[in-house]
Amino acid sequence: MRGFMRRPTIDRRWGRGRGWVWGGVIGLWGLLLYGCSTPEQPQTLLAPTEAQLKIRNYQTRIFEMTDRNFAIRSVIGSLQDLGFIIERANDALGLVTAARFAEPNYYDVVTITVTVRQLNATQLTIRANAIYNNRPIEDPKVYQNFFFTLERSLFITKDSPRESTP
Repeated sequence: MRGFMRRPTIDRRWGRGRGWVWGGVIGLWGLLLYGCSTPEQPQTLLAPTEAQLKIRNYQTRIFEMTDRNFAIRSVIGSLQDLGFIIERANDALGLVTAARFAEPNYYDVVTITVTVRQLNATQLTIRANAIYNNRPIEDPKVYQNFFFTLERSLFITKDSPRESTP
């Protein structure tokens, strides 16, 4: 009779089939708790690097002049000479933003922001920051070309007769 009343061989212990499930649940909770923690911010996050200082040196020129409005108008003229479309010009901030489609594809975009600010009583600082398809342009020749065009515009416009107001 012993064989007739035998119990079924279903293992009801936790270790066999359900251990993987509980291990997965505990692992998932651990990942969720880890994802909720904020990573430590490095102390040098906004500290300038040597490469950034080099690029800033390419992007900035000091001009011996006092008329900020004249410099902003010259920047706008230079950007237009280079094929840019002026998007924004803010005289109070000394800020000019422009964009153009880049050759040869014409679906790539170059944007440039130029800042004009008074350095002292006789000097203005002009800084250009160019971006190609959302990536900063770090090539110094690009900035040299812009400043060459700007210097030419400043020279030509300075010698041309201005409209006089009665």
